[in-house]
Amino acid sequence: MNVILLEPLGSLGDIGDEVSVKAGFARNFLIPQGKAVRASAESRKVFEGRRTEFERTANEQLSAAQERASKLEGLSLTIVVKAGEEGKLYGSVGTQDIADKITAEAVEIAKSEVRLPAGVIRSTGDFEIDIQLHSDVTVSVALAVVPE
Repeated sequence: MNVILLEPLGSLGDIGDEVSVKAGFARNFLIPQGKAVRASAESRKVFEGRRTEFERTANEQLSAAQERASKLEGLSLTIVVKAGEEGKLYGSVGTQDIADKITAEAVEIAKSEVRLPAGVIRSTGDFEIDIQLHSDVTVSVALAVVPE
C-alpha cells in the first residue's frame, strides 16, 4: 500500500515522501495515528495545499524535542533497588522506572522514549541509557543502579 507521510519517520522517510508499506502497518498504525494518508491524486493535492502547515508542525516538534534534550544533557541518575550479595536484583529496572526517575529529576518523558536495547536491567552497575525524544533527537543518560 502506498501512503504519503505527514511527518518525518526515521525508518520510512520525510514529510511528503510517498512510500510503500504493508497494508496492516498503514491501516493499523500510520493512518490512525495521523502520520500518513493513503496515496491518491486527491490526497496529493490536499497534502500540497497543507504542506507548510505539516512542515511547521514538524519543526515545532523538533525544536521542543531539542529543548528537552538540552535539559537532559549530562544528567546522571541513581536508582536504589534491592539486590542480592552478588549484585543480582530482586526484580528488574525497566523503562517505566527510568522514565519516572527522569521525570522526577529533570523533564517529563514517556516510557516509550526510553531505549533499552538489551532489555530490562537485572544487575547492579553503571549503564548508558538512550532517550529518544524525536526521530532525529537522541540523548544518552548515565544510570547507576545501586543496592539498598
